[in-house]
Amino acid sequence: MRVDLSALDEVIRKLWTLLDDMDKAGQTSRYNTEIPMDAFGNSCLFLEAGDLHTAHKNMKTDLEKAIQSLHELIDKFGKSTSKVKDKYTEQEYANKNQMGGDTGGSSGSYAK
Repeated sequence: MRVDLSALDEVIRKLWTLLDDMDKAGQTSRYNTEIPMDAFGNSCLFLEAGDLHTAHKNMKTDLEKAIQSLHELIDKFGKSTSKVKDKYTEQEYANKNQMGGDTGGSSGSYAK
């Protein structure tokens, strides 16, 4: 059986890129989506201003939680994929050594 280690490397690279994107989305949702209460008018005279501001804060919190959950999932999957790739790399190295290394010949007792 042969495992394409370069494909696993590509998956890991894409996951880390996605993780960076999730970090940027998390920063944007946290710091660039705040609507101050006075955005609804200096004295907030209309009745729904408070409800609208509260709804916005609730939605902002929900969005931040969703992004954080996705970030954790992608991070976990990336770390797991990296560990799997490392195990396959170690096994491939061990298999090469058992078969005589990279010399193309056998160094075992049956080779004499």
